[in-house]
Amino acid sequence: MLRTGIVGLPNVGKSTLFNALTNAMNAQSANYPFCTIEPNVGVVNVPDERLEILAKLCKTDVIIPTAIEFVDIAGLVKGASKGEGLGNQFLHNIREVDAIIQVVRCFDDENTIHVSGKIDPLDDIEIINTELALADMASVEKQISKISKIAKSGDKEATLTLSVLEKMSKLLSDASFINIKDHFDEDELPIAKGLNLMSTKPVIYVANVSETDLKDGNDYTKKVDDYAKAHGAEMVIISAKIEEELIELSPDEAKEYLNDLGVEDSGINRMIKSVYHLLDLLTFITAGEKEVRAWTIPSGTKAPQAAGVIHTDFERGFIRGEITPYSEFVKYGSYAACKDKGVTRIEGKDYVIQDGDLVHFRFAV
Repeated sequence: MLRTGIVGLPNVGKSTLFNALTNAMNAQSANYPFCTIEPNVGVVNVPDERLEILAKLCKTDVIIPTAIEFVDIAGLVKGASKGEGLGNQFLHNIREVDAIIQVVRCFDDENTIHVSGKIDPLDDIEIINTELALADMASVEKQISKISKIAKSGDKEATLTLSVLEKMSKLLSDASFINIKDHFDEDELPIAKGLNLMSTKPVIYVANVSETDLKDGNDYTKKVDDYAKAHGAEMVIISAKIEEELIELSPDEAKEYLNDLGVEDSGINRMIKSVYHLLDLLTFITAGEKEVRAWTIPSGTKAPQAAGVIHTDFERGFIRGEITPYSEFVKYGSYAACKDKGVTRIEGKDYVIQDGDLVHFRFAV
């Protein structure tokens, strides 16, 4: 399952956002640092309006959406990499995620204290990035010390690993998130990925604003957006308080409330879509009378590997895939009609799965 970590300084709205994400008041929210002592974990269904439409056409009540696991990690502070605040125990949790959602305070509220005593989103981002980079640098330096001795003996693999580590050490000195594809070649990439450094995780900056700034943002969000664009990241404007309020409303009431605020979709839905876009993921669907189910795969995945996401036997014994585009299925209403119209295709092992493909895999083991 896709795993995403929510990080940020204390009192930026992380736990409030987590509460809204998981539709539950599980994460304590309090006006003081470190109210989240253990990382909260919540599994959130990925919204996909196609599934309900398909369920009606397939005459099934069973819908299984794909899901994302969110980890709410306690507020980091300056010096966390050296044990300040709650220290390194939380840095470990960030290393285990696929992407990082960094919540940045972009609202003024004299009743909610800021750990730095002032509202400065870029300074907040720099503090988080620096702490993660410093912790990563300590890890890299430790590995350099170990691998140097082996590299001196002429071991080719150790020499390449050492080269990657030394290059990474220089990149970390800039204390910003690193897109490893921009800095490492084909031979180096597997090693760079294998280091599992926090500073190389894809990032979404969530600009947490007040209700009045949800539609157009403010001067704070403009700064965050510029920073995100300059660093190959994404930015989403959210009002965590609004998201928390939406929990209590019916879908129709929530839609009307958002329309009144001048926005079409909830910030959480936009954030989840950003995670998919940032990680270059897509969804294919299996649909029938038994169930309608969504499956997440990386873009560019070929049919046998997509089949393997359902079951390893499907990939091992892959014969072919019957592919029906979602739009065509909705247009004609059934598999029989789609086959009759010639829009259902038989594809082999080189077919690259597209977003929204309805797939039926044929296999033999």
